[in-house]
Amino acid sequence: MSVNGLPPYDTNNIFARILRGEIPCKRVLETPHALAFHDIAPQAPTHILVIPKGPYVSATDFNATASAEEIAGFWRAVGQVSAPLEGSGYRLLANMGHDSGQEVPHFHVHVLGGRALGPMLVRPA
Repeated sequence: MSVNGLPPYDTNNIFARILRGEIPCKRVLETPHALAFHDIAPQAPTHILVIPKGPYVSATDFNATASAEEIAGFWRAVGQVSAPLEGSGYRLLANMGHDSGQEVPHFHVHVLGGRALGPMLVRPA
């Protein structure tokens, strides 16, 4: 799929391979529309990735081409994964594109928590 000039979906990206069962992951939650699993290089005590099961490159692609059921199911999964962190706080982070630091070209949301996370971006000196 290519939306608004985005690159086509790479069916061999690591998340696609995880979804196909070719690469193991430490599952937290699986629903018909989403898979949540622990990040292999956590940046906080809780660092969970939530990915839609469909082939979406970015949030733009996901919002433009996913069904209403997929969109609702994905965000409900994000909510379920985030719920245990509600009392202490958490951060949802989604990088889109090279300049943002997106490492895997499959739309995903990081759920981070378990400690004070500090400012979102490093401020220039």
